[in-house]
Amino acid sequence: MVSRKRDNYRRLKRNIIILFLISFCFISLSAIIYSGYYFFFMENNTFVPAFDENKLNLIIEDEIINTSEEPKIMDGEILLPLSVIKEYIDPYIYWDNNLKKVTITTKDRVIRMKTGNLNAIVNNEEMLLNIPVIEENGVIYIPIEFLAEFYKIELQYIEDNNVIIIDHINTIIQIAEPIDANAVVRKGRSRKYPIIRKFDLEKDKPEDLKLRVFEEYKDWYKIRTAAGEIGFIEKKYVVLRKILVNSLPELEKDDGPWKPENGKINLVWDMMYSGRPDLSSIGKIEGLDVISPTWFQLANAEGKLINRADPVYVEWAHRNGYKVWALFSNDFNDIEMTEKFLNNTDYRENAIREILAYAALYKLDGINIDFENIYKKDKDALTQFVREITPLLKEQGLVVSIDVSVPDGSDTWSLCYDRKALGEVVDYVALMTYDQHWATSPKAGSVAEITWVEENVKKLLKEVPREKLLLGIPFYTRLWKEEVDEKGVVKVSSPKVFSMDAAKKYVQENNAELVWDEKSGQYYAEFSKDNCVYKIWLEDPVSVNLKSSLVHKYKLAGVASWQRGFVTSEVWNVLNKNLKVTGSFQEWKAENSHIQYASSD
Repeated sequence: MVSRKRDNYRRLKRNIIILFLISFCFISLSAIIYSGYYFFFMENNTFVPAFDENKLNLIIEDEIINTSEEPKIMDGEILLPLSVIKEYIDPYIYWDNNLKKVTITTKDRVIRMKTGNLNAIVNNEEMLLNIPVIEENGVIYIPIEFLAEFYKIELQYIEDNNVIIIDHINTIIQIAEPIDANAVVRKGRSRKYPIIRKFDLEKDKPEDLKLRVFEEYKDWYKIRTAAGEIGFIEKKYVVLRKILVNSLPELEKDDGPWKPENGKINLVWDMMYSGRPDLSSIGKIEGLDVISPTWFQLANAEGKLINRADPVYVEWAHRNGYKVWALFSNDFNDIEMTEKFLNNTDYRENAIREILAYAALYKLDGINIDFENIYKKDKDALTQFVREITPLLKEQGLVVSIDVSVPDGSDTWSLCYDRKALGEVVDYVALMTYDQHWATSPKAGSVAEITWVEENVKKLLKEVPREKLLLGIPFYTRLWKEEVDEKGVVKVSSPKVFSMDAAKKYVQENNAELVWDEKSGQYYAEFSKDNCVYKIWLEDPVSVNLKSSLVHKYKLAGVASWQRGFVTSEVWNVLNKNLKVTGSFQEWKAENSHIQYASSD
């Protein structure tokens, strides 16, 4: 009996302990769940500062800019580090470390500022700065308020918060206001984030309650307060008041670059290195709009130019209704000189001053920039030069064009151009769709096969707008010679370059048979002489007919042809009809159905 009572007691004691442990676990679990619920779902009512209070803060639109190089306030002026401007405002701002000079280019302005100098140069006119560009501990600081108009930005300095705010002009601004006493600005889109701003609807000034809305989410807005704090506010606590357009005064309408009154642009380069041609023998060229004589060339790295310009030639051209876009080139044979020129601000400035003076003196209508054989590493320097010269040329009413090679090729011939950037700056880009097979090519072939030309047009249209693109057309033909040496190796050379008439005459003199080559879109001839094989692909009215048809097919701006001295009169008739008379590629194709058009659609 006693033993049974003892067992019952033990069982009761054990059950009590188990019940206690279960109760303890339940209470503990409830506490954990409650704490988790509180952590994840209850409001975070702690306040945190919106900015780093130990430094001058920079805000651009809705972003706090955190960089190792901070802005400065000097004598009441805002200065930004060059690195910040380059990353967030102007990727093309240019610093010449050797000359300690900053160059800024916009669509219509070129601004130059030198370290420690209060005189800035804007489109060759002096302007006085309140504070100069300064250099401290290797950091370049730019007086940004002077540039606000050029960059189309608006600046504020909020001294109470030690914050600089930059906004872009010509943007749509949405304004909201808090309407509930519970409205607060938080660090993130949830109530678990701390508060950076609480409003007092009765005491706050009306301007302090204006919130700029940047982004809209399901239940939240991303906003910036009048004091510059950036955060998130719940939609239910605010009301959208108005939409403003932060804009500049309306400017005169820009009608774009010059265009011919009729049809597409028909430009021809005129090679002039040894005096004026016999103008009386040229006559009127029907359908020609622009003639580009090769007049200006870099003489040295310092920006001195060779000038071959001729006022009589300009007068003749204008009398015949042609615009004169004088060609300005580097020295194709001196790549080192070009490198020195492009990488020196003062040298570029020297050349620009001379070009502007000559353009005014000779009453030119445009400048065609033709820089070739350039180091790939100088690609950005070339773009910078074009950005600097273009606004000043346009200020004088000149049309600006640049010549570029096809996208694929060698570093110094093809990869040295930023075609997209250049196309954004100039009025027209002339694509030099020739020499497909060049003078030292290891293989004989056409100067410009129609299929090759078309493929390169399509490539360039990915980078340059079609309304700016001029299709390059060669008026010359290469003769190819193939001979077998004593080891049985075929040696290929191009001993001669022919004009159209000379090429035709050469074929006839050698009794060679012309056959149509579908791939090149040209007539081809081949003959043997003195144990050598000669090959030639003719550029003639038929090949020009095919190439110029691409202008309509791809809706290009026109053509640019090299060069006037190589052409026959029949070609001018073809270009006049294709560019000035025929309305579309389909019309051309219908009228020329007898020609085997080899190019892809």
